[in-house]
Amino acid sequence: MMRNIAFALLAVVIAQSSALSFTLQLSGNIKNTTDSANKTYVFTDKDIFAMPVHSITTSTSWTPREKFDGVLLADILAKAGANGTTMTLYALNDYYIEVPISDVAKYNMILAYKMGGNLLKVRDFGPLFLIYPRDAGGAELNSPLYNSRFIWQINRIVIK
Repeated sequence: MMRNIAFALLAVVIAQSSALSFTLQLSGNIKNTTDSANKTYVFTDKDIFAMPVHSITTSTSWTPREKFDGVLLADILAKAGANGTTMTLYALNDYYIEVPISDVAKYNMILAYKMGGNLLKVRDFGPLFLIYPRDAGGAELNSPLYNSRFIWQINRIVIK
C-alpha cells in the first residue's frame, strides 16, 4: 500500500515538473543571444521566474476578471536587445499574431505564467499568455483588434 502511494506521488511530481518546464525563444532583430549559432535568445522557465513579477487584473474574451502574474514583455525585449517595430508572437501550434512594438510602452503588457495564483498549463493558456490591461484600457483595448492580440501558449517571438 505504502509503495503504491509512493509511486503515485512520484508520478505526480514528475508530471507537474515536466508540465512546468518551458522555453521562450526570441530571434530576428536582437543584439543579445544565448545561442549565437542560431542567433537566438532563449529564456528558460527558470530565467523567466527569476525576473521581477508584474500583475494585471483584467478580463479577457476567454476568462472572467482575474489576476494574471508574469513578466513585463518590455523586460524580455530589453534583455534580448530587441530593436524593431513589429514582433510576431507564435503559439505552440504555430498560430501567430503580429503586434506593434509600440504597444509595449503604451500598455505595459505582460507575458503571464499565472492566472488566479496558479501556474498556467498548456491546456489552460500556458505556458505564456500575452495580457493587456483590457479592463483599464477602455473601448480601445476591448475591441476586436486588441482581443486578437491576446495570444496564449507562446513559445517564440520574432522581432522585425
